[in-house]
Amino acid sequence: MRTRSQSIFSFSCSLFTLLVAIATLVHLSSAGKSASSTGDSVLVILEPAKKAEYSIFLNGLEDKGYTVTIRAPKEEQPLLIEAGLPNFSHVVLLASDTKNFAKDISPQALVQLLSLGTNLVLTLGLKQNLLTSLAPEFSLLLPPPATPLVSFFPERSDSPSIIPIDVSHQSIPNDTFSVLSSQVTGKVWFSGTAFALNSNPLLFPILHAPLESFAADLSDASGRVSDALADASEKGGEGLWAGSSLSVVAGFQTLIGGGTGHGADAGLGEDNQARAVWVGGSSLFSDEFATKKVVEKVQQERGMKVVENPSGNTQAALEIAGWAFQERGVLRIDEVTHHKVNQTGPVEMYTNNDEIVYTTRISSFNPSTKKWEPYLGLKDLQLEFTMLDPHVRIALPPVSGKSGVYSTTFRAPDRHGVFKFVISYKRKGFTHLLHTLSIPVVPPRHDGYPRFLSAAWPYYAGAISTSVGFLVFCAIYIAGEAKEEKRSKKE
Repeated sequence: MRTRSQSIFSFSCSLFTLLVAIATLVHLSSAGKSASSTGDSVLVILEPAKKAEYSIFLNGLEDKGYTVTIRAPKEEQPLLIEAGLPNFSHVVLLASDTKNFAKDISPQALVQLLSLGTNLVLTLGLKQNLLTSLAPEFSLLLPPPATPLVSFFPERSDSPSIIPIDVSHQSIPNDTFSVLSSQVTGKVWFSGTAFALNSNPLLFPILHAPLESFAADLSDASGRVSDALADASEKGGEGLWAGSSLSVVAGFQTLIGGGTGHGADAGLGEDNQARAVWVGGSSLFSDEFATKKVVEKVQQERGMKVVENPSGNTQAALEIAGWAFQERGVLRIDEVTHHKVNQTGPVEMYTNNDEIVYTTRISSFNPSTKKWEPYLGLKDLQLEFTMLDPHVRIALPPVSGKSGVYSTTFRAPDRHGVFKFVISYKRKGFTHLLHTLSIPVVPPRHDGYPRFLSAAWPYYAGAISTSVGFLVFCAIYIAGEAKEEKRSKKE
């Protein structure tokens, strides 16, 4: 009896230990989840000897819950793609000065990673390598090789190629998502190459070059600004690469699939949207620039005072990588409903001129809570009712008092056929929303038409007056014949 009790007690302890272990694993897995909406694994292509130069950036990623793997540029393992599937959710290429890479790191492989939904952070260098040949495919226009971005303003003791960029003076269009938030308070140090952006609707600038900067090789100049400008203009071929029209960080959002929340007409692979960020120099992510002070002269009552402020590189690097890893600016369509006015249930088809109510729910990923939350920030969302061409295009405004709900009412066109409800929202910096749903529109049934049409009253009046006139004529004609017969009989 004692042995049986001991067995039951031992089994109970084992069961309790197993339950505690399962609960601990669940807690650790939930706590270790990263702030990304697509995955936690990050592959950083970097020389292991230089890992200490980017420790602040790499530790910041790990603090967010990412699993960071370091791989040398010429190493064969771990593979980027294995059995047609990516091994990592995000790839960061910090080996900007490396000329030769492993066989699986090629422009074709990087493009394939994007098509498979892997996010990329690509840093350019002054030397030509596979990234400089890949950049034109993304509509990036690079200056001649070995021409870094330089600026002699503001006056400072650093090299002209080490430039502080004021993020607060960056102009962001209304239709573009602001990748750098207000938390980037200090100036961002940059050293590397700048690039111009071609007219690609999927590409947008994240960080512009300063207005007074230009691309030049100062090693050939005599030390004077005028000589540097002349040499840069002559070397540039088509002119001087200068001004805030250049960018040092740019974002690229793919259109593959079109985002989550598709309708029944969407095909496979609709969730494989990916992002790529191009950075003109890997030093933006370095510890050197993260800890480097920004020396500024501040006007005070007693004269100028030199003030040292911390740089904004630490926060800027994490926010740039965070956008690339789809932490922010990520939208999805959760639900779509449609019905007739004064009804609630869905219908299989509509009739010409029916009043239709279309409603959708849109959410945004919150990296802080790591959950999808209703989003009401879309002010220019539109709905199209199409059959080959849009027959109806109408605004889809948010519904007041209902978080994340957008709704509109419109009349079905006076034409029958198979139509589509289409939401196609494409804004720079946001994931692209695409939802299509087919619905037939049929003419009324034989008993569905109104008994009398107000527009046909003139025809009704003409037919009635003709009938009445005919009856009156017949009555008069018959009455006249009767009178003639009576007269003839009297005579």
